[in-house]
Amino acid sequence: MSKTIKYGVIGSTGRLGSEVISIFAEKNHLLVYEYSIEGENQIDIPQVLIDCSLPEVLSDSIHTATKFNAPIIVATTGLTDSQLDDLKKLSAKVAVVQSYNFSIGIQVLLKLTQIAKETLTDWDIEITEIHHRFKKDKPSGTAKMIQHLFPGKEIGASSLRLGNIPGEHTVYFGGPGEVISISHSATSRRTFAEGILLSANFIINKKSGLYSFADIVFNSNS
Repeated sequence: MSKTIKYGVIGSTGRLGSEVISIFAEKNHLLVYEYSIEGENQIDIPQVLIDCSLPEVLSDSIHTATKFNAPIIVATTGLTDSQLDDLKKLSAKVAVVQSYNFSIGIQVLLKLTQIAKETLTDWDIEITEIHHRFKKDKPSGTAKMIQHLFPGKEIGASSLRLGNIPGEHTVYFGGPGEVISISHSATSRRTFAEGILLSANFIINKKSGLYSFADIVFNSNS
């Protein structure tokens, strides 16, 4: 039986933040800190922080992690290179998990894409991604994670914003007479919240360091 975690959520009233609180409550973890557009509320010192907010809030999140000396999970998308550098600097003081997608299935998609890339060296490659109408960044952070598998190549990414779709990503490899597609569909935001819970259990005993969600999925004994 896992120990009760005292945790805080930055962006607690948003779609993902609300899902995180629901999942953590199922495991009897204690929400002791909230930061949102409605204000700040603290009843205890959090052992771990979860940032589900917007890029413009990241400096506040870094300040909060430093103030509490707490590890932080950053699920915010649309971060700039400068903000990623700020998280790297923070990771010298506290442990940081940063990912644009906390789905285990997406990590498998990335692995499969890497395998395909190594074999289909002269094929055409394109990415499509679909998200809910309220998602601001285009292309998605996940699409950028896929693009980063192809350093030095311009890989196109087509983005659609429709309804309430949590996330769909497909990588296409096209040869002279055939096409391979590698796809992932998130049917619920719960999957991302479950990945964040997995990350919280991983990071809570880490003193410092910068980790990706892949580090957690594929190195569960770390």
